[in-house]
Amino acid sequence: MTNKNHNKAFGQVLRKLRKERGHTQETLGFECGLDRTYISLLELGQNSPTLDTIMILCPHLGVSLSQFAALVEANIAEKK
Repeated sequence: MTNKNHNKAFGQVLRKLRKERGHTQETLGFECGLDRTYISLLELGQNSPTLDTIMILCPHLGVSLSQFAALVEANIAEKK
């Protein structure tokens, strides 16, 4: 697995959770104090989030850090 694959898995999980919560990229970005384009780049797997960013996103997505990480790991495992 290359470094970019975990970024793609992160982005897929982020997009899924965002949509399940009824957020647009813009509303999620506004609530988290992040730019919509940054949310888009994360979802596309083109940026690596910092721990600070993940910790900001998780409460707005209704998951803990460990739950988010488990979802990303499961996404990676199903792609193998």
